Amino acid sequence: MNTLNFLKASLTSVSTISRHYAFKSDLKIKWVRPEKIPCFKPQKSGDMQPLRPFAGSELLKDYTASKELENADETVKNLFTIEHNRRREMLENFKVEMVKRVQRHDLDYGSMEAKLGLMTAQIRSLQEVMEKFPRQSASKVFLKEMIDKRKKFLRYLRRWDYRRFEYILEKLDLVYKPAPSHFHWITRKDSLRKLTDIHCDEIKDSRLQAYRQQLESQQLDFLAKKLQNLEFIRKEQQECKVPITVTVEQIQAVKKQYEELKEKRKALEPANGEQD
Repeated sequence: MNTLNFLKASLTSVSTISRHYAFKSDLKIKWVRPEKIPCFKPQKSGDMQPLRPFAGSELLKDYTASKELENADETVKNLFTIEHNRRREMLENFKVEMVKRVQRHDLDYGSMEAKLGLMTAQIRSLQEVMEKFPRQSASKVFLKEMIDKRKKFLRYLRRWDYRRFEYILEKLDLVYKPAPSHFHWITRKDSLRKLTDIHCDEIKDSRLQAYRQQLESQQLDFLAKKLQNLEFIRKEQQECKVPITVTVEQIQAVKKQYEELKEKRKALEPANGEQD
């Protein structure tokens, strides 16, 4: 009998535990796990603009100042345009363009500004490649390393020369996104706790706002009743010849407050009518 009772008690406790864990909240709170964004995406790297599309008629960077091509035939010119060459040649033009945005002088290719412009051109080029071929692991690793290196340079500039830091961000269309100070996993339990707190705060605010509106709607009647009671108390004290506790100034102050509130309500009535 003792063994049978023990088994019944254990089964009851197991069923109670299972029912406890099966309980779900009645609050209309739905949590959807946020989509994971890869580290090489512009949303995380901070690149506001993608790789600029070229028309194709631009000359290669080594032949932009060529005088012979100015008088050459169109067929010959087409051989030295981006459209009739490899993508690598187009990227070289884009690198030169990005470096010229921030370089200190025409021959500056070694300063930190020029290096950041060159890295930004390479990053945006690789981001375009990863959009078309997301399984290229070698390009992905190189792109991740390049983004981290650029963040390291930007962090250095942000610390030691903030004006140059802002100048580079503006010229290269970048947003500096440093690594978080502490990392924590996004879990369903923590997210539901935060959503529940937000839901409770919204309920509290809405109820307080409704109660405030209710009190404001009764404020005019309350002041009218208060004014009537003060006048009655003063009149009774005068008739009974007892010390008067209600002064004329108090009655005038309440009357003034009542008139101001009444005028304010009248001024708000046309506005409320137009909204309706």
